[in-house]
Amino acid sequence: MPHFGDHQSSIYFHGMFLDQAPDITTDLTALESHAAQVLSPEAMGYVVPSAGGGATARANVAAFDRWRIVPRMLRDHAVRDLATDVLGTAMAAPVLLGPVGVQTLAHPDGELATARAAAGMGLTYVHSTQASHSIEEAAEANGDGPRWYQLYWPTDPELCESFLARAKAAGYTHLVVTVDTTLLGWRPRDLDRGYLPFLQSVGTANYTSDPVFLRRLEKSPEEDPGAAGIAFASVFPNPGLDWGQLPWLRERWDGPILLKGVQHVDDARLAAEHGLDGVVVSNHGGRQVDGAAASLDQLPAIADAVGDRMAVLFDSGVRSGPDVVKALALGADAVLLGRPYLYGLALAGQAGVEHVLRCLLAELDLTLGNAGYRSHRELDRDALAAAPR
Repeated sequence: MPHFGDHQSSIYFHGMFLDQAPDITTDLTALESHAAQVLSPEAMGYVVPSAGGGATARANVAAFDRWRIVPRMLRDHAVRDLATDVLGTAMAAPVLLGPVGVQTLAHPDGELATARAAAGMGLTYVHSTQASHSIEEAAEANGDGPRWYQLYWPTDPELCESFLARAKAAGYTHLVVTVDTTLLGWRPRDLDRGYLPFLQSVGTANYTSDPVFLRRLEKSPEEDPGAAGIAFASVFPNPGLDWGQLPWLRERWDGPILLKGVQHVDDARLAAEHGLDGVVVSNHGGRQVDGAAASLDQLPAIADAVGDRMAVLFDSGVRSGPDVVKALALGADAVLLGRPYLYGLALAGQAGVEHVLRCLLAELDLTLGNAGYRSHRELDRDALAAAPR
Protein backbone atom coordinates (compact mmCIF):
# COMPACT_ATOMS: atom_id res chain seq x y z
CA MET A 1 0.00 0.00 0.00
CA PRO A 2 1.56 3.36 -1.00
CA HIS A 3 2.15 5.92 1.71
CA PHE A 4 1.18 9.55 1.35
CA GLY A 5 4.50 10.24 3.07
CA ASP A 6 6.28 9.09 -0.09
CA HIS A 7 5.58 12.59 -1.39
CA GLN A 8 8.41 13.77 0.83
CA SER A 9 10.90 11.45 -0.94
CA SER A 10 9.65 12.64 -4.31
CA ILE A 11 10.28 16.28 -3.37
CA TYR A 12 13.82 15.49 -2.22
CA PHE A 13 14.51 13.46 -5.37
CA HIS A 14 13.33 16.21 -7.69
CA GLY A 15 15.34 18.78 -5.79
CA MET A 16 18.60 16.85 -5.58
CA PHE A 17 18.68 15.11 -8.95
CA LEU A 18 16.49 17.22 -11.24
CA ASP A 19 17.10 20.65 -9.68
CA GLN A 20 13.33 21.12 -9.33
CA ALA A 21 12.22 22.69 -6.07
CA PRO A 22 8.48 23.01 -5.34
CA ASP A 23 6.84 26.06 -6.90
CA ILE A 24 4.68 26.49 -3.77
CA THR A 25 5.92 26.32 -0.20
CA THR A 26 5.56 23.04 1.67
CA ASP A 27 5.07 24.99 4.91
CA LEU A 28 1.27 24.98 5.02
CA THR A 29 1.23 27.56 7.79
CA ALA A 30 2.92 30.03 5.40
CA LEU A 31 0.38 29.65 2.59
CA GLU A 32 -1.68 32.67 3.62
CA SER A 33 1.24 35.11 3.28
CA HIS A 34 2.15 33.63 -0.12
CA ALA A 35 -1.44 33.79 -1.37
CA ALA A 36 -1.69 37.40 -0.22
CA GLN A 37 0.79 38.28 -2.94
CA VAL A 38 -1.59 37.16 -5.70
CA LEU A 39 -5.08 37.70 -4.29
CA SER A 40 -6.90 40.97 -4.96
CA PRO A 41 -7.71 43.20 -1.97
CA GLU A 42 -11.38 42.23 -2.33
CA ALA A 43 -10.52 38.54 -2.33
CA MET A 44 -8.20 38.90 0.65
CA GLY A 45 -10.86 40.87 2.48
CA TYR A 46 -13.44 38.15 1.93
CA VAL A 47 -11.35 34.97 2.17
CA VAL A 48 -8.92 35.61 5.01
CA PRO A 49 -10.42 37.80 7.76
CA SER A 50 -12.80 36.67 10.44
CA ALA A 51 -15.55 38.28 12.45
CA GLY A 52 -14.81 41.38 14.52
CA GLY A 53 -11.23 41.65 15.67
CA GLY A 54 -10.43 38.03 14.84
CA ALA A 55 -10.39 36.70 18.40
CA THR A 56 -12.14 33.46 17.46
CA ALA A 57 -9.78 32.70 14.59
CA ARG A 58 -6.81 33.27 16.90
CA ALA A 59 -8.42 31.06 19.53
CA ASN A 60 -8.79 28.26 16.99
CA VAL A 61 -5.04 28.28 16.34
CA ALA A 62 -4.15 28.65 20.02
CA ALA A 63 -6.30 25.66 20.92
CA PHE A 64 -4.09 23.38 18.83
CA ASP A 65 -1.01 24.73 20.61
CA ARG A 66 -2.45 23.65 23.95
CA TRP A 67 -1.98 20.01 22.97
CA ARG A 68 1.27 18.13 22.36
CA ILE A 69 1.69 14.84 20.51
CA VAL A 70 3.52 12.25 22.64
CA PRO A 71 5.45 9.88 20.31
CA ARG A 72 5.82 6.20 21.14
CA MET A 73 8.96 4.31 20.13
CA LEU A 74 9.79 0.91 18.59
CA ARG A 75 6.27 0.26 17.36
CA ASP A 76 6.28 -1.16 13.85
CA HIS A 77 4.76 1.40 11.50
CA ALA A 78 6.37 0.30 8.23
CA VAL A 79 2.91 -0.24 6.74
CA ARG A 80 0.54 2.65 7.33
CA ASP A 81 -3.04 3.16 6.28
CA LEU A 82 -5.05 6.39 6.27
CA ALA A 83 -8.11 5.05 4.45
CA THR A 84 -11.42 5.53 6.21
CA ASP A 85 -15.17 5.44 5.82
CA VAL A 86 -17.44 8.19 7.11
CA LEU A 87 -21.15 7.46 7.02
CA GLY A 88 -20.72 5.13 4.07
CA THR A 89 -18.36 7.33 2.06
CA ALA A 90 -14.98 5.72 1.43
CA MET A 91 -12.08 8.18 1.58
CA ALA A 92 -8.34 7.85 1.03
CA ALA A 93 -7.77 9.73 4.29
CA PRO A 94 -9.90 11.29 7.05
CA VAL A 95 -9.78 14.70 5.36
CA LEU A 96 -12.59 16.33 3.38
CA LEU A 97 -12.41 19.50 1.30
CA GLY A 98 -14.78 21.66 3.26
CA PRO A 99 -17.38 23.92 1.64
CA VAL A 100 -15.85 27.28 0.74
CA GLY A 101 -17.93 29.78 -1.21
CA VAL A 102 -17.04 32.14 -4.05
CA GLN A 103 -13.89 30.27 -5.04
CA THR A 104 -13.52 32.26 -8.27
CA LEU A 105 -12.24 35.06 -6.04
CA ALA A 106 -9.12 32.90 -5.73
CA HIS A 107 -8.93 31.51 -9.27
CA PRO A 108 -11.18 31.62 -12.37
CA ASP A 109 -11.68 27.84 -12.27
CA GLY A 110 -12.91 28.08 -8.68
CA GLU A 111 -14.83 25.06 -7.43
CA LEU A 112 -14.20 23.14 -10.65
CA ALA A 113 -10.48 22.98 -9.91
CA THR A 114 -11.15 22.01 -6.30
CA ALA A 115 -13.62 19.27 -7.26
CA ARG A 116 -11.14 17.81 -9.76
CA ALA A 117 -8.32 17.90 -7.23
CA ALA A 118 -10.43 16.17 -4.58
CA ALA A 119 -11.41 13.38 -6.97
CA GLY A 120 -7.81 12.88 -8.04
CA MET A 121 -6.72 12.47 -4.43
CA GLY A 122 -9.60 10.19 -3.44
CA LEU A 123 -10.95 12.77 -0.98
CA THR A 124 -14.51 13.95 -0.49
CA TYR A 125 -15.47 17.28 -2.04
CA VAL A 126 -18.16 19.31 -0.25
CA HIS A 127 -19.90 21.80 -2.55
CA SER A 128 -21.04 25.10 -1.07
CA THR A 129 -24.46 26.59 -1.70
CA GLN A 130 -22.65 29.92 -2.19
CA ALA A 131 -20.45 28.61 -5.00
CA SER A 132 -19.31 30.35 -8.15
CA HIS A 133 -20.09 27.23 -10.19
CA SER A 134 -23.34 25.31 -10.08
CA ILE A 135 -24.18 22.04 -8.39
CA GLU A 136 -24.14 20.28 -11.75
CA GLU A 137 -20.92 21.87 -13.02
CA ALA A 138 -19.03 20.92 -9.88
CA ALA A 139 -20.42 17.38 -10.04
CA GLU A 140 -19.23 17.00 -13.63
CA ALA A 141 -15.77 18.23 -12.65
CA ASN A 142 -15.73 15.83 -9.70
CA GLY A 143 -16.50 12.87 -11.95
CA ASP A 144 -16.57 9.63 -9.99
CA GLY A 145 -15.18 11.27 -6.86
CA PRO A 146 -17.15 11.22 -3.59
CA ARG A 147 -19.10 14.44 -3.04
CA TRP A 148 -21.39 15.93 -0.42
CA TYR A 149 -23.60 19.00 -0.68
CA GLN A 150 -23.56 21.83 1.86
CA LEU A 151 -26.88 23.61 2.31
CA TYR A 152 -27.50 27.16 3.40
CA TRP A 153 -31.19 26.67 4.08
CA PRO A 154 -33.02 29.40 2.12
CA THR A 155 -36.16 31.13 3.35
CA ASP A 156 -38.04 29.87 0.27
CA PRO A 157 -39.08 26.21 0.86
CA GLU A 158 -39.61 25.59 -2.86
CA LEU A 159 -36.08 26.79 -3.61
CA CYS A 160 -34.72 24.57 -0.85
CA GLU A 161 -36.50 21.56 -2.34
CA SER A 162 -35.06 22.40 -5.73
CA PHE A 163 -31.51 22.58 -4.34
CA LEU A 164 -31.96 19.20 -2.67
CA ALA A 165 -33.40 17.55 -5.77
CA ARG A 166 -30.62 18.92 -7.97
CA ALA A 167 -27.92 17.78 -5.55
CA LYS A 168 -29.37 14.29 -5.32
CA ALA A 169 -29.68 14.04 -9.11
CA ALA A 170 -26.07 15.18 -9.51
CA GLY A 171 -24.70 12.43 -7.28
CA TYR A 172 -24.16 14.22 -3.97
CA THR A 173 -24.70 11.57 -1.32
CA HIS A 174 -24.66 13.46 1.98
CA LEU A 175 -26.20 16.75 3.10
CA VAL A 176 -24.21 19.13 5.30
CA VAL A 177 -26.54 21.78 6.73
CA THR A 178 -24.69 24.87 7.95
CA VAL A 179 -26.56 26.16 11.01
CA ASP A 180 -24.17 28.83 12.31
CA THR A 181 -24.81 31.37 9.54
CA THR A 182 -28.44 32.30 9.92
CA LEU A 183 -27.15 35.88 9.97
CA LEU A 184 -23.87 37.12 8.53
CA GLY A 185 -21.24 37.86 11.14
CA TRP A 186 -19.76 41.34 11.59
CA ARG A 187 -16.77 41.28 9.21
CA PRO A 188 -14.95 44.63 9.23
CA ARG A 189 -12.62 43.92 6.32
CA ASP A 190 -15.61 43.42 4.02
CA LEU A 191 -17.58 46.21 5.65
CA ASP A 192 -14.76 48.75 5.31
CA ARG A 193 -14.85 48.15 1.55
CA GLY A 194 -18.63 47.87 1.42
CA TYR A 195 -17.97 44.61 -0.41
CA LEU A 196 -20.27 41.58 -0.51
CA PRO A 197 -19.77 39.62 -3.75
CA PHE A 198 -23.24 38.05 -3.72
CA LEU A 199 -24.87 41.41 -4.32
CA GLN A 200 -23.05 41.52 -7.67
CA SER A 201 -24.33 37.99 -8.34
CA VAL A 202 -20.87 36.52 -7.70
CA GLY A 203 -20.94 33.28 -5.75
CA THR A 204 -24.60 32.70 -6.54
CA ALA A 205 -24.29 30.18 -9.37
CA ASN A 206 -26.47 27.61 -7.60
CA TYR A 207 -29.22 30.22 -7.38
CA THR A 208 -28.93 31.72 -10.84
CA SER A 209 -29.00 28.25 -12.39
CA ASP A 210 -32.12 27.27 -10.48
CA PRO A 211 -35.55 27.44 -12.17
CA VAL A 212 -37.32 28.32 -8.92
CA PHE A 213 -34.96 31.22 -8.24
CA LEU A 214 -35.11 32.46 -11.82
CA ARG A 215 -38.86 32.91 -11.49
CA ARG A 216 -38.11 35.70 -9.02
CA LEU A 217 -36.33 37.72 -11.71
CA GLU A 218 -37.77 39.93 -14.44
CA LYS A 219 -34.48 39.83 -16.36
CA SER A 220 -31.79 37.20 -16.58
CA PRO A 221 -28.88 37.43 -14.12
CA GLU A 222 -26.61 38.32 -17.04
CA GLU A 223 -28.84 41.23 -18.00
CA ASP A 224 -29.31 42.53 -14.47
CA PRO A 225 -26.85 41.01 -11.97
CA GLY A 226 -27.79 43.61 -9.38
CA ALA A 227 -31.41 42.50 -9.34
CA ALA A 228 -30.25 38.89 -9.06
CA GLY A 229 -28.11 39.88 -6.09
CA ILE A 230 -31.05 41.55 -4.38
CA ALA A 231 -33.19 38.48 -5.04
CA PHE A 232 -30.46 36.38 -3.43
CA ALA A 233 -30.55 38.62 -0.36
CA SER A 234 -34.28 37.93 -0.06
CA VAL A 235 -33.70 34.19 0.48
CA PHE A 236 -30.42 34.26 2.44
CA PRO A 237 -29.78 34.34 5.35
CA ASN A 238 -32.51 32.57 7.29
CA PRO A 239 -32.64 33.55 11.00
CA GLY A 240 -35.98 31.81 11.51
CA LEU A 241 -34.55 28.28 11.42
CA ASP A 242 -35.25 26.07 14.42
CA TRP A 243 -35.08 22.42 15.46
CA GLY A 244 -38.72 21.88 14.59
CA GLN A 245 -38.00 22.27 10.88
CA LEU A 246 -35.59 19.33 10.68
CA PRO A 247 -38.31 16.71 10.00
CA TRP A 248 -39.27 18.72 6.87
CA LEU A 249 -35.69 18.36 5.68
CA ARG A 250 -35.50 14.66 6.47
CA GLU A 251 -38.63 14.06 4.39
CA ARG A 252 -36.87 15.58 1.39
CA TRP A 253 -33.40 14.02 1.71
CA ASP A 254 -33.01 10.26 1.98
CA GLY A 255 -29.26 10.23 2.60
CA PRO A 256 -27.18 11.06 5.67
CA ILE A 257 -27.59 14.57 7.11
CA LEU A 258 -24.98 16.39 9.19
CA LEU A 259 -25.28 19.71 11.02
CA LYS A 260 -22.27 21.98 10.56
CA GLY A 261 -21.56 24.68 13.11
CA VAL A 262 -22.25 22.82 16.34
CA GLN A 263 -20.25 24.14 19.31
CA HIS A 264 -22.34 23.34 22.39
CA VAL A 265 -22.62 19.79 23.69
CA ASP A 266 -26.36 20.22 24.26
CA ASP A 267 -26.83 21.07 20.58
CA ALA A 268 -24.92 17.92 19.66
CA ARG A 269 -27.27 15.91 21.89
CA LEU A 270 -30.28 17.60 20.27
CA ALA A 271 -28.93 16.71 16.85
CA ALA A 272 -28.70 13.07 17.90
CA GLU A 273 -32.19 13.15 19.40
CA HIS A 274 -33.56 14.56 16.14
CA GLY A 275 -32.11 11.65 14.20
CA LEU A 276 -29.27 13.47 12.46
CA ASP A 277 -26.39 11.33 11.26
CA GLY A 278 -23.53 13.58 12.21
CA VAL A 279 -22.30 16.96 13.38
CA VAL A 280 -19.39 19.11 12.31
CA VAL A 281 -17.85 20.83 15.31
CA SER A 282 -17.12 24.24 13.83
CA ASN A 283 -17.24 27.97 14.46
CA HIS A 284 -17.07 28.75 10.75
CA GLY A 285 -13.35 29.42 10.98
CA GLY A 286 -14.06 32.35 13.27
CA ARG A 287 -16.12 34.17 10.66
CA GLN A 288 -19.38 34.38 12.60
CA VAL A 289 -19.09 35.14 16.33
CA ASP A 290 -16.07 37.09 17.51
CA GLY A 291 -14.97 35.89 20.92
CA ALA A 292 -16.52 32.44 20.46
CA ALA A 293 -15.05 29.26 21.88
CA ALA A 294 -12.33 27.55 19.87
CA SER A 295 -13.75 24.54 18.06
CA LEU A 296 -11.00 22.21 19.26
CA ASP A 297 -11.81 23.09 22.87
CA GLN A 298 -15.40 21.96 22.31
CA LEU A 299 -14.58 18.77 20.43
CA PRO A 300 -13.80 16.34 23.28
CA ALA A 301 -17.02 16.90 25.20
CA ILE A 302 -19.10 16.61 22.03
CA ALA A 303 -17.32 13.43 20.96
CA ASP A 304 -17.89 11.96 24.42
CA ALA A 305 -21.57 12.89 24.37
CA VAL A 306 -22.62 11.70 20.91
CA GLY A 307 -19.69 9.92 19.29
CA ASP A 308 -21.28 6.52 19.86
CA ARG A 309 -24.50 7.63 18.13
CA MET A 310 -23.37 9.73 15.18
CA ALA A 311 -20.36 10.82 13.18
CA VAL A 312 -18.37 13.69 14.68
CA LEU A 313 -16.41 15.76 12.19
CA PHE A 314 -14.32 18.84 12.85
CA ASP A 315 -13.19 22.04 11.22
CA SER A 316 -11.88 25.51 12.16
CA GLY A 317 -8.17 26.16 12.43
CA VAL A 318 -6.79 23.05 10.69
CA ARG A 319 -3.57 24.09 8.98
CA SER A 320 -1.22 21.08 9.12
CA GLY A 321 -0.82 17.33 9.46
CA PRO A 322 -0.22 17.55 13.23
CA ASP A 323 -3.44 19.57 13.54
CA VAL A 324 -5.31 16.69 11.91
CA VAL A 325 -3.67 14.20 14.30
CA LYS A 326 -4.73 16.25 17.32
CA ALA A 327 -8.33 16.60 16.15
CA LEU A 328 -8.60 12.88 15.44
CA ALA A 329 -7.07 11.99 18.80
CA LEU A 330 -9.60 14.24 20.55
CA GLY A 331 -12.53 12.41 19.01
CA ALA A 332 -13.12 13.55 15.43
CA ASP A 333 -13.85 10.90 12.80
CA ALA A 334 -12.49 13.20 10.10
CA VAL A 335 -11.64 16.86 9.54
CA LEU A 336 -12.70 19.42 6.95
CA LEU A 337 -9.98 21.54 5.41
CA GLY A 338 -10.83 25.09 4.38
CA ARG A 339 -8.62 28.10 3.80
CA PRO A 340 -5.33 26.22 3.13
CA TYR A 341 -6.58 24.58 -0.05
CA LEU A 342 -8.09 27.89 -1.13
CA TYR A 343 -4.65 29.47 -0.83
CA GLY A 344 -3.29 26.69 -3.01
CA LEU A 345 -6.07 27.41 -5.50
CA ALA A 346 -5.05 31.07 -5.57
CA LEU A 347 -1.40 30.22 -6.15
CA ALA A 348 -1.74 27.63 -8.91
CA GLY A 349 -5.31 26.57 -9.59
CA GLN A 350 -5.99 22.84 -9.50
CA ALA A 351 -2.27 22.06 -9.27
CA GLY A 352 -2.07 24.32 -6.21
CA VAL A 353 -4.94 22.54 -4.49
CA GLU A 354 -3.33 19.19 -5.25
CA HIS A 355 0.00 20.43 -3.87
CA VAL A 356 -1.61 21.50 -0.59
CA LEU A 357 -3.47 18.21 -0.25
CA ARG A 358 -0.39 16.11 -0.99
CA CYS A 359 1.64 18.07 1.54
CA LEU A 360 -1.06 17.86 4.20
CA LEU A 361 -1.53 14.11 3.75
CA ALA A 362 2.23 13.51 3.63
CA GLU A 363 2.70 15.44 6.86
CA LEU A 364 -0.22 13.57 8.43
CA ASP A 365 1.21 10.22 7.34
CA LEU A 366 4.72 11.00 8.56
CA THR A 367 3.50 12.50 11.83
CA LEU A 368 1.51 9.35 12.56
CA GLY A 369 4.45 7.11 11.72
CA ASN A 370 6.97 9.10 13.71
CA ALA A 371 4.58 9.11 16.66
CA GLY A 372 4.40 5.31 16.50
CA TYR A 373 1.06 4.73 14.81
CA ARG A 374 0.14 2.73 11.73
CA SER A 375 -3.25 4.33 11.32
CA HIS A 376 -5.29 7.25 12.57
CA ARG A 377 -7.71 4.63 13.90
CA GLU A 378 -5.20 3.83 16.65
CA LEU A 379 -5.29 7.39 17.99
CA ASP A 380 -6.94 8.30 21.26
CA ARG A 381 -6.36 10.92 23.91
CA ASP A 382 -3.39 9.01 25.29
CA ALA A 383 -1.57 10.14 22.13
CA LEU A 384 -1.64 13.72 23.45
CA ALA A 385 -0.55 15.64 26.49
CA ALA A 386 -1.68 19.07 27.61
CA ALA A 387 0.98 21.69 26.95
CA PRO A 388 2.63 23.12 30.06
CA ARG A 389 1.02 26.37 31.15
